Amino acid sequence: MVYNACMKVVYIDSLFFLNLAADYLLCLAAGRICALQLRRWRYFAAALLGAAYAAAAVLPGLGLLSRPYMKLPAGLIMGLIAYGAERSPLRCTAVFFAVSAAFGGALWALSMAAGGNGAAPLSLRSLLLSFALCYGLFRLIFRKRAALMEKQLISVEAEFLGRKTRFTALLDTGNSLSDPATGAPVMIACTHALGPLLPDSAPLFSKLSPVEAVELCSVIPELQGRLRLIPYTAVGASGLLPVFRPDCARLDGKEKKGLLIAISDSAAGDGFEAII
Repeated sequence: MVYNACMKVVYIDSLFFLNLAADYLLCLAAGRICALQLRRWRYFAAALLGAAYAAAAVLPGLGLLSRPYMKLPAGLIMGLIAYGAERSPLRCTAVFFAVSAAFGGALWALSMAAGGNGAAPLSLRSLLLSFALCYGLFRLIFRKRAALMEKQLISVEAEFLGRKTRFTALLDTGNSLSDPATGAPVMIACTHALGPLLPDSAPLFSKLSPVEAVELCSVIPELQGRLRLIPYTAVGASGLLPVFRPDCARLDGKEKKGLLIAISDSAAGDGFEAII
């Protein structure tokens, strides 16, 4: 959270909107560094909380909110709002804290360079300009990683039994998995990504063998005839994968007809939850 409670005269509306913009950019920067599927509405909701907290902390009688032991849990809540839907929300929240600390240090250095003592606040215009420069610097530093991930990662939206999910898949040109019966392409996704589609049965595929999980799911009325097994072969391994055909699947916004989704937690990695 970025705010300055040392001002003798505080314009609370300016403080609120400044923190709203700053916290949103911090969430966005951390999301880009973690190569996430950006969930801007969640970042905005987290920024709203941060801005409200910053404004409340300077109100008479609420100075307790400016204490570090109060700011830490507030920051954790912001992180969980912004990244709670990710596979590693605590890791993303830690990156958010790191980015926030780096921005704070950069602004302190800019204040010193401007002739301040490191504690005196910059003007609103200077603060916004400084923040924009720092954000641009972070984008520049992580540009190569972001460009690499953007080439390899695609956005996936899937619908099944009236439910929807959205996740990120790694585009693997070496993945030749297909349905031996129909030749349809197969995407492998982890149970976390498919949880919204299979809320009751997805955990079974993490705990049981594919055969056992499919057998148990076959007694669920809505899943009868929708799940089956296909063989796979990988380097040094082979076996069976449970698969289903989603009612609709979109890759980067384009519908992919005939696509099957296999379930395996081994498909998840750094910044992605599926392989295609």
